[in-house]
Amino acid sequence: MIRVLLADDQHLVRAGFRALLEAEPGIEVVGEAATGREAVDLVRRFRPDVVLMDIRMPDGDGLWATSEIVADARLAGTRVVIVTTFELDEYVAQAIVAGASGFLVKDTEPVDLLRAVRVVAAGEALLSPGVTRRLIERVAGGLRPAPDDTATAELTEREREVLTLVGHGLTNTEIGERLYLSPLTAKTHVSRIIAKLGARDRVQLVVIAYETGLVRPGDV
Repeated sequence: MIRVLLADDQHLVRAGFRALLEAEPGIEVVGEAATGREAVDLVRRFRPDVVLMDIRMPDGDGLWATSEIVADARLAGTRVVIVTTFELDEYVAQAIVAGASGFLVKDTEPVDLLRAVRVVAAGEALLSPGVTRRLIERVAGGLRPAPDDTATAELTEREREVLTLVGHGLTNTEIGERLYLSPLTAKTHVSRIIAKLGARDRVQLVVIAYETGLVRPGDV
């Protein structure tokens, strides 16, 4: 059973998401929050697998709440998906850098929302190549880190290749096709890279790929 918590200050949005999710076998909504602070409190109480987090909320917005959840070691099993009105929301990149596992727009098709919950609950990330491109552009424009490849010194040459492709937003299947590997082998490489780099998930690998210079804004 995938346990989901909804955080949005609009009751109708929460009600719509709840109705959709609870009609799906294997998914349970364990709580609803209307503010950022309430979201953090409920996540600590219920330990959901996935949080669908709005950005613009009172009393601690979604960006603050995401940071609080990610920073709490007791909540390592909880994944945050940012849900926003616009794809280019100015806070999306900051939330992902803070540890969110992806984002959705509120007019996402129901089947895509359900898929997103399952994908993130399984430990994958929710980033398309287009979203990855915007993420890197935002990170480049806001943080401008100097490339530092010392973080990837322990990676093998193959793992560096895989990390580069993750940074470009490719899925395990696409990475496998590019490198003539099975999707399972590609997934194994990604898991090893996450472990070696101490990354939270695949989304954080995108940021690391940029910060270490493996991927540059113009490349994606």
